[in-house]
Amino acid sequence: MPKLKRLHAGHAPAVLAFELENRAYFAASVPDRGDDFFDKFTDRYGALLAEQEAGICAFYLLVAEDGSVLGRFNLYDLENGTAELGYRVAQHVAGHGVATETVRELCRLAVARHALRTLRAGTSRENVASQRVLIKAGFVLVDPADPAGKTGPWYQRDLVLQR
Repeated sequence: MPKLKRLHAGHAPAVLAFELENRAYFAASVPDRGDDFFDKFTDRYGALLAEQEAGICAFYLLVAEDGSVLGRFNLYDLENGTAELGYRVAQHVAGHGVATETVRELCRLAVARHALRTLRAGTSRENVASQRVLIKAGFVLVDPADPAGKTGPWYQRDLVLQR
């Protein structure tokens, strides 16, 4: 059974494998991270761990029994009881409720471990699947897509009212 685990240094090889294996799949709905991301992965990964240690962000992985990463679920810019949520799941588990259930679990952890009251999440206009995940996980639309297409919709969940 997959488990949601806090990111640590030992996860680096599995995270890199996850990103490489799903690169084309992710690029179909969000901007590609680019070759630079992969070329400098070790440095970037270290920076993520430093941000987490400083309490700026909290990074989680959904890890399969074999140690492979099924998804990344991140809380960014933790400040004044709020944070931004970002997530991505492997192509082979997409569409099976994995993202929705894990976002719900992360919402519970956001309250219990990080004393958060509100989460916000943005999506690209084209990423309808991600928008459905957020709605199913209790988020509501707070800022619709820019008509010029420069930004996508933003969703918010009040964690105190919806546990």
